[in-house]
Parts: sequence; structure tokens; C-alpha cells
Amino acid sequence: MNERTSLARTTPRIAIAAALALAEAMGAGGARAQSVQLDPAGSNVILTAVSWLQGTLLGNVATALAVIAVGATGLLMLTGRIDWRRGATVILGCFIVFGAAAIVAGIRSVAGGG
Repeated sequence: MNERTSLARTTPRIAIAAALALAEAMGAGGARAQSVQLDPAGSNVILTAVSWLQGTLLGNVATALAVIAVGATGLLMLTGRIDWRRGATVILGCFIVFGAAAIVAGIRSVAGGG
């Protein structure tokens, strides 16, 4: 195989690789441009409603109810009225609900989202 045939075979591969790299770079630029706008117009009402819902679900009343639920579940587990698996599920659910903000922050930091 001579030098001319070898060059003719590698040139299309280089061109394809360059085109793919360019397409990928342009696609990433578009994704970054779209992620800059975090709050679209008109979302203030939705954000206010979600903030109210979060405050209601994680407020003082919800915290008091969760403390009572964990205490009652623990007492029922110790007396043998419910199995340990169901009791652990209730307690784990309370930890997930009240620790959701910390869990999401941890996932974002691991994923590199800042």
C-alpha cells in the first residue's frame, strides 16, 4: 500500500471526527445558553405556591407530628406490635422528607452542579 492510498483512507476519518467534535461543541453551547435562564417569565406565582407548600409541610405542625409518629412507631416496635421493617420504613421516610434539601444539595455537589 503506498502513501497516497493511506492518506486517502485516513482523511475522511479525520474529517468525520472534526465534524463530530464541532457538533458536540455547538450542542453544549446551546445547552449552556438555555440553562442560564432559570426562572422563566410568570413562574413567580408557581414558586410562591411551592414555597408555601414547603413551609406548610415542613413547618412546626409537621415537625411535631413527625416527632409523635417516630415516638409512637418506636414504642410499637419495642412492644412487638409492628415489625421492625415497617417501623424502619416510617422513620426513614421522616428522615427523607425533612432532609430532602440536604439530600438534593449533596447530589448536586456530587454531580458537579454547584
